Amino acid sequence: MQAYQISQFGLDYLQPVQIADPKPGPGEVLLRVRAASLNYRDLMMVRGHYDPKLRMPRIPLSDGAGEVVAIGDGVTRVRLGDRVAGLFARNWQDGAPSAQKIRGAMGGDIDGMLAEYVVLPENGVIHFPAHLTYEEASTLPCAALTAWNALFTASSVKAGDTVVIQGTGGVSIFALQFAKLAGARVLGTSSSDEKLSRAKKLGLDEGLNYKQHPDWATWVKENTGGEGAEVIVEVGGSGTFSESIKAVRMGGTIAQIGVLSGIEDKLSLVPILMRQIHIVGIHVGSRAMFTAMNRAIEVHKLKPVIDKVFPFAETVAAYRYLETAQHIGKVAIRL
Repeated sequence: MQAYQISQFGLDYLQPVQIADPKPGPGEVLLRVRAASLNYRDLMMVRGHYDPKLRMPRIPLSDGAGEVVAIGDGVTRVRLGDRVAGLFARNWQDGAPSAQKIRGAMGGDIDGMLAEYVVLPENGVIHFPAHLTYEEASTLPCAALTAWNALFTASSVKAGDTVVIQGTGGVSIFALQFAKLAGARVLGTSSSDEKLSRAKKLGLDEGLNYKQHPDWATWVKENTGGEGAEVIVEVGGSGTFSESIKAVRMGGTIAQIGVLSGIEDKLSLVPILMRQIHIVGIHVGSRAMFTAMNRAIEVHKLKPVIDKVFPFAETVAAYRYLETAQHIGKVAIRL
């Protein structure tokens, strides 16, 4: 079969290779990968910025969906021909996270989905809603589940709440879609007026260009009667965190997800203490969360937003497109 591997860090070393077809053992399934989608983590992994000690060669990329084409002895959760997505954290089935549950992440600790066939344990796959294409389903394991966790596990968004999203990447756009399903009001920031205009067509209530208005927390306060937002979906990192603290309401939640603008920040603890702010780190989510999310997607016939789909032969171009940050929603690869 054909797969992509990295033998050393850098996109120039992400290359197609021919390797033996894998075979499922007891409790395992063989998945014919039909589509994959990219996360910022995947780009960082290939660059060497996520895990400098990554063992190589490594098949990268965590998120994919496909068809079950073979099953090992004892498999009961899926059948031949089932359409499933892989789980990012296969060991996190339910309950609170733990060090053990988040081990074995695809495309990092172990080989990922950037191959024609992959073998996964049966608890590492999950059925996805029937109305979704393989490309759409491939966007669910990380970006969608992270957004779902942020809004409905780390916090409890309800009708009438205000949610703030940052940028228009995969997690932020899913947060927009899920928040609107719950009846929340969504405010968003971006460096691009054109992207904000496109986001408004997806349901964004109000948008602000943070390049023109870097003190966007003031804008959030003005749009919430001086109270601030119930939830900030924080994907920026050190470049945005101080504004998020100003923008969240007393007792509100900052769901810390990304580090797009840096990983270190100097901040005052006083506002966090005095305003009783909840800061929750979000690292994808469990199978139980995925199941709940799938039910909502199915009931509302929600369709993930995909900016562009690349053929498998143009995988490196897909990574480079993600690198430009021109996209809205997700970038996918069709096998």
